[in-house]
Amino acid sequence: MALKEEFSNRWGIILASLGMAVGAGNLWRFPRLAGQYGGTFLILWIFFLIFWSIPILLAEFSIGKKIRKGVIGSFAGIAGSGFTWMGFFIAACTLGITFYYSVVTAWSLQYLGLSITNLFNTDTSFAEKLSAEPDFLNNYWADISNANTVTIILHVIAVILGILLLYKGIQKGLEKANRILIPSLFVLLVIISVVALNMENGVKGLEYMFSIKPELFGNATIWIEALSQSAWSTGAGWGLIMTISSYSRNKEDVTLNTFVGSFGNNTASILAGIAILPSVFALAETEEAAIAFLQSGNQSLTFTVIPQLFAEVTGGDYLAVIFFLAFFMAAFSSLLPMLELFIKIIGDMGLTRHQASIRAGLFCIILGFPSAYSLDFFNNQDWVWGIGLVISGLFIIFAAVKYGVLKFKKDLIDIDSDFKVNNSYFAICLYCNIFLGIFLIYWWMSQGYSQYPWFNEAGNWNLFDVYSNASIITQWVFLLLVGVIFNRLIYKTFSK
Repeated sequence: MALKEEFSNRWGIILASLGMAVGAGNLWRFPRLAGQYGGTFLILWIFFLIFWSIPILLAEFSIGKKIRKGVIGSFAGIAGSGFTWMGFFIAACTLGITFYYSVVTAWSLQYLGLSITNLFNTDTSFAEKLSAEPDFLNNYWADISNANTVTIILHVIAVILGILLLYKGIQKGLEKANRILIPSLFVLLVIISVVALNMENGVKGLEYMFSIKPELFGNATIWIEALSQSAWSTGAGWGLIMTISSYSRNKEDVTLNTFVGSFGNNTASILAGIAILPSVFALAETEEAAIAFLQSGNQSLTFTVIPQLFAEVTGGDYLAVIFFLAFFMAAFSSLLPMLELFIKIIGDMGLTRHQASIRAGLFCIILGFPSAYSLDFFNNQDWVWGIGLVISGLFIIFAAVKYGVLKFKKDLIDIDSDFKVNNSYFAICLYCNIFLGIFLIYWWMSQGYSQYPWFNEAGNWNLFDVYSNASIITQWVFLLLVGVIFNRLIYKTFSK
């Protein structure tokens, strides 16, 4: 029988929680959304942290700490064997994200390599490259995000690096890695933020970031973007914190750890916004041009603006290396718990950690290949499973409600917590979030982001359109049907 694995102390699990939460969502996704919507987005984002993400994370943490299995087994242990299919969906949704998240890690590695190469290129500086070819960075981004061979290779390398670390176990792998990655990441973000704010017009970017436009509160998109960003970034509904807490010590404080991880994640996001948005204003010819660029929602914001910023400042070549090292650390620290979730699930089938690690790595390499090869496939998976996190969150809420909300809080959350949240706050959030989650999914899908959201021009089910509702429903329903049909088998396999 394998020895029980657990973190060595409280800091081990706090850093693991921060590593899970602080990732590409903070440095890549958050600045783009804050740039599009400004302070209006920030208000909704903070609201959803308190109202949606924290209650779900409290439930997740306590479930993992109580049952101590992978996501499927832990969920079934609380919700009951008849609802194992819900745990299966949560796990599959997160793995759907894992299979393309390794590609984001690969992108960060490519830009880190570009920065290091530029550092040792004594013939031409980065600034001279941009001066000679203004679209150099846009072309570079277009190349690596569209079937670039190097991206595919680095996707494989990122997964292998993660598996090699986790192969050693929790204390020797995940815990040791996070002791280096997370503090270093925060220090680097502070340095970059200071540089950006001290550039000419940099403060205008900060003012824009916190400016509030009340009319945007009537926009359906900003609400679901704020919810999905909070869930995507904090890890609410992923099952990741459920996996991490399954390695916690018996007396671990559920509430304190959840709050430290959640607010630490939002702090990292704010720092990333302070680093990137002022950079846009510092580089733009006019304030109007900066605002127009940000409001376009450019996906490549982090990958094009930051290198341009550093090309303009003294020592910028070194700062570019520091930034993309931080980006890689953030992406990699979040990839690790995603891989660990897969390892834990496979381990519940009776395999050793080494056997589970190898199998998880192979699956991630193979199933991540389509996203590494096709940006359209990548965007589709981000679209489908990013919204799928709301469904996963609703399932976790269901488990707590079925158990009895206040009984769940008393038996699983408060039992070892010195710091306790108010009973009414927890209950109101969970019950209201059932209706809120369903309404926002409907509101989001009713916007019609595809030209043909359900059926194509010929009247056929529009499955292969990147942003179609038909693609979302098809993939969700397929997983749900598999889970329901094979519910008993899945329970027996993962709840031993």
